[in-house]
Amino acid sequence: MSAPYADIVVIGAGIAGLSVAAEIARSRSVVVLERESQPGYHATGRSAALFFETYGPDVVRALTRASRSFYESPPAGFTSHPLLEACGALFIARADQRASLERFAAEDDVRHSGKIVTHDEMLALCPVLRKDYVAAGLFDPAPASIDVASLLEGYRRQFRERGGTLVTDADVTGLSFEAGAWRLSTQAGEFSAGVIVNAAGAWADQIAKLAGIDAIGLEPRRRTALVARAHGADALSTRALVIDIDEQFYFRAESGGILISPADETLSPACDAQPEEMDVAVAIDRVMAATTLDICSVRSKWAGLRSFVADRNPVVGFAPADCRFFWLAAQGGYGLQTGPAMAELAAALILQHAIPDRLGLTPELIKRLSPARFR
Repeated sequence: MSAPYADIVVIGAGIAGLSVAAEIARSRSVVVLERESQPGYHATGRSAALFFETYGPDVVRALTRASRSFYESPPAGFTSHPLLEACGALFIARADQRASLERFAAEDDVRHSGKIVTHDEMLALCPVLRKDYVAAGLFDPAPASIDVASLLEGYRRQFRERGGTLVTDADVTGLSFEAGAWRLSTQAGEFSAGVIVNAAGAWADQIAKLAGIDAIGLEPRRRTALVARAHGADALSTRALVIDIDEQFYFRAESGGILISPADETLSPACDAQPEEMDVAVAIDRVMAATTLDICSVRSKWAGLRSFVADRNPVVGFAPADCRFFWLAAQGGYGLQTGPAMAELAAALILQHAIPDRLGLTPELIKRLSPARFR
C-alpha cells in the first residue's frame, strides 16, 4: 500500500512547525509529524515566553518587531484571550558592569524603547534589590508575557480548519527521496511529500542527516528555570522581568513565588532536557546575592534546549543542494517572540510567493537567514 501523500510534510510541532504549517495549509495539503505525544513539548513549552523587541541579535529583533502586529491584533477567531500581557523589563548592572549597560543603552532600538533609571527608581521598580549591589539600570516598559497555550492552540486550530493533519508519536526514523517524492518512515507509519520542512528543533541536524543533507552545525544548549518560594517576595508589586545586563541571571514574580533562571547555555545532545542541581543552586545563589530575598524552597524546576548555529541567527530557507528540503531551525530561544513573522516569511519562501511588505524584512536580512551562508 502506498504511503499517504501531502504536498508538504513539516517535521516538528513546536511554535515554528505549527505556525508555518498553518500558513501553508491555506493553499497546500500539509501533514505535521511530531515525535512527542503533544505539540510544543520541548523548547516551546519550556520557554520564559516573553515578547521582547530588544532581546537577541539584530536579525532576531527585526523578526520580533515584524511579529508585533500579529500579537496585538491576531486574526479573527484565532483566540479569545489576549496573547500579550505587559510586564516590562529592568536591566541591572553592578559597578563593574556599568560599561555593558551603557553600550546596551546606546543601541538604536534600545534608545527608542528604554531609559536609564536612577538608583532610587531602580529600587522603586524592584524593592528587593540590594542597595549596595546595583549601580546602574535601564527600564524598558515594552516587553510582555506571551500566552503560549493560547498561541499554540490558535495555530493548531487554524491548521485543522484549513485541512491540515497533525500526527503525534511520529518520530521520523527514515527519510529518502524516491521517484520524485520524499518518503518518510515514522513510528506512526509511512508518509510521502513533495517538500520537507525541517522544524525539528534540537533534532534538526539529525533529520538532515537522514535526508542526506549537509548539517548546519546546530548546537542545542540547556537552559534551566525554577519557581521558588521566598521570604520577602510580597515586596514585588509588579511582574517586571529583572535581568542582569550580562545575562548571568534573571527573575520575576510568578504565581505567588519567584521565577528564576541562571541564564545558562550548557551544550547538550538533543534530548528531553532535565535541570541539574548545580544549575538550580547557581540560580538561587546569584539572585540572593543581588536581592534581599530569602529563598526557602524550590516549588518546581525544569530545563529546555535553545538551539543555535555559529552566528546565532535562525536558519530559514531551502538547502542549497536541494530545493525540496527547507530549513526552519536554530531559533535559539527566540522562536516565540519571532514566530508569527517567521511563519509568514517561511511560507512565502516555500510557496515562492512575494514576502509581505508589512513585515519590513530587507533582502539583506533574509540573506542572513539563508542556509546558503554555511557553504
